[in-house]
Amino acid sequence: MMFKQLFTGAALASLVLGAAVAQAQTKVEFILNWVPGGDHAPYYYAKAQGWYAKEGIDLAIEPGKGSALATQRVGAGATPIGLADMGGVLVAKGKGADTVAVFNVYANSPQGMYWLKSSGIKGVKDFVGKKIGNPAADGARVMWPALAKANGIDPKSITWVNIDANAKLAALKAKSIDVTTSFFNIHHIFQRELGDDMGFLAWRDAGLNPYGNSIIVNQKFLEANKPLVAKFVQVTQRAFAACVKDPKPCVQALVDANGALKLDNELQNWALVEKLMSDKFSREVALGIHDDARMKADYELVREYIGIDKAFDVRTTYTNEFLDRSIRMTK
Repeated sequence: MMFKQLFTGAALASLVLGAAVAQAQTKVEFILNWVPGGDHAPYYYAKAQGWYAKEGIDLAIEPGKGSALATQRVGAGATPIGLADMGGVLVAKGKGADTVAVFNVYANSPQGMYWLKSSGIKGVKDFVGKKIGNPAADGARVMWPALAKANGIDPKSITWVNIDANAKLAALKAKSIDVTTSFFNIHHIFQRELGDDMGFLAWRDAGLNPYGNSIIVNQKFLEANKPLVAKFVQVTQRAFAACVKDPKPCVQALVDANGALKLDNELQNWALVEKLMSDKFSREVALGIHDDARMKADYELVREYIGIDKAFDVRTTYTNEFLDRSIRMTK
């Protein structure tokens, strides 16, 4: 009888503890810049490992439809946390978007332009009069004026064509568009599909290397939930470091959560992501850091080439306070 009472008491205590843990969980929506891919592996890995849950975060990862949409959603407070191209975030900030970047993923711009060499196009200056196809909410559209002006052409000299991200290659092959945009982390797919006829320009090699994707948080949400945001950033930073050290388990977690993906392809994706993550500051100061001087330069780039509707102090658009300075990029 005593054993039964002890067992019942232990079981009850376990149930109470479990209920307390469940009640402590705060559901947090996180909108990606695009559909899940290798570059998003750390979030899925940390979630699968229970790292977010251990910190009281019930993370809901929502596929995105472009950086512009993610910025709009977070800026308006419709979604508390998102992933978006930092250049577009600065443009949106000037229009009143209420966002703060808390973790940088791409220390180097991931933006690239692709075309067929057989079309006669050799570089940006040959884009004049041509059709560039990509989704309407693609971050490249926001930053295009900067690339165009930096290379001496009128940003309005091209025609944008709305196409789905998965239709880019088919449209390029069919010559219904002349050029398309894509992040460098799927460069291997373009190489495989286009072979020797692939024309490519990395924005970072054309005079533009602003920060790329960063995790952004709605300002009001941050002010009201600072401890929660701190935990989210610290778990995410640890996850990215773990994925650099050993990519396969991370990418497997991504594939397990998104059945249509293939492990080998997303491992190649992740290998390219690591190149985009690495710069002097991520290696020597902290993984995920926004450097003050670089952010100031990015603000000036956006102001000069694209325009800022209402000037602001760029230091209000990001914070490094939640980062663990002992965690650094190793490659």
